Amino acid sequence: MKGDRVEIVVDAGDTTRTYEVVASRAGRRVETAVRRGVVEVSEVTRSGSVVRTARFMANRVLALVEQPVPRIDDGEREEGPLREDPKS
Repeated sequence: MKGDRVEIVVDAGDTTRTYEVVASRAGRRVETAVRRGVVEVSEVTRSGSVVRTARFMANRVLALVEQPVPRIDDGEREEGPLREDPKS
């Protein structure tokens, strides 16, 4: 969902670097995968097409923090009238 983001903290020798991948548009999401020693963070569309990808060596990644946008369940939504009732 728009606003989902993943922060990646990487060891860069004598310092650390922080990278961020954000779902920038409505309908996009951020997916993470660890394969063959590589951490891959991708922004993906609704249809599954990859928009952009960030790859890091797994042994250099210090932290991977997923920060989803809070979602409202259907049961928690406040549904009021769309317009005023003309009879009242």
